[in-house]
Amino acid sequence: MPGQLIDYRNGIYAFDAGCMRPLVTAIHLIESQGRVAFVDTANFEIMPQALAALDARGLEPEAVDYVILTHLHLDHAGGAGVMMEGFPNARLVVHPRGARHMIDPTRLMAGVEGVYGQERARRLYGKLMPVAAERIIEAHDNTLLRLGSRELLCIDSPGHARHHIAIVDRQTSGIFTGDTFGISYREMDVDGKPLIFPSSSPTQFDPDAMRRSIERILALDPEAVYLTHFSRLAPPAELGRTVLRLLDQYVAIALAASEDAEKTARIRDGLTALLLHEAHRHGCRLKDEEILAIWRLDLELNAQGLAFWLEAQEGA
Repeated sequence: MPGQLIDYRNGIYAFDAGCMRPLVTAIHLIESQGRVAFVDTANFEIMPQALAALDARGLEPEAVDYVILTHLHLDHAGGAGVMMEGFPNARLVVHPRGARHMIDPTRLMAGVEGVYGQERARRLYGKLMPVAAERIIEAHDNTLLRLGSRELLCIDSPGHARHHIAIVDRQTSGIFTGDTFGISYREMDVDGKPLIFPSSSPTQFDPDAMRRSIERILALDPEAVYLTHFSRLAPPAELGRTVLRLLDQYVAIALAASEDAEKTARIRDGLTALLLHEAHRHGCRLKDEEILAIWRLDLELNAQGLAFWLEAQEGA
């Protein structure tokens, strides 16, 4: 249920933000010596769950040192303003490309409304709250954060978005990968084995950059990866190779649609066929219509992202 802590027994916890449907968006809490960092924030309704997570650990809002955003998409960053208001000692950690949009989120919200439409965007994400510039840490590549006795290393990880970072917890060698490493919904697990799929959401998808980011993550030999959608996967090496294989198929699907007047629809059809093929090969026991219900929004956004990328290639 939303807010209930998943304890990974290594100082890392997760809880379901309760966005859209259950088990879509995981918020991660890292604890060390009574100090806390949250990784990603979901939307403006997140504070009751975040406070419940702190309370479950016997901690107060003043214990939060960092609110870390993997990137600015609003299912990750939409609750940043309310978290910063509720956690008086926290600093907001964000990619340098994203800092100005946290200080003044007007353009960020306009971009989201362009993708979702104004009414749906406001319903999903509410009104974004600005964050004071002096409370922001710009996480350049290899920025090191100290949390109690832990070290959290922020690394540039573009591909899904240019304003994306991953966070390496040096104590466990776990890496919080946002959306760069892909998406894996727990309903698709078969005998404990996950199905993973790349995320090519608009408007900054770059398959070459995503490949380099995933290869960099794998080169660090992480014990586990912590996805925002949905949480811990281990061991990650084979899953990373799967994402890279599927990434090539995403590109092939997009290129095959390059002459089609309805590129996005053609790409969406190709991604749908690929998803069902992978699900069947994985041994998923759900009916096709149940699988598509779980992935409907992702298929639409991924198709839009690939269409944006294709148009950029054609215009280059």
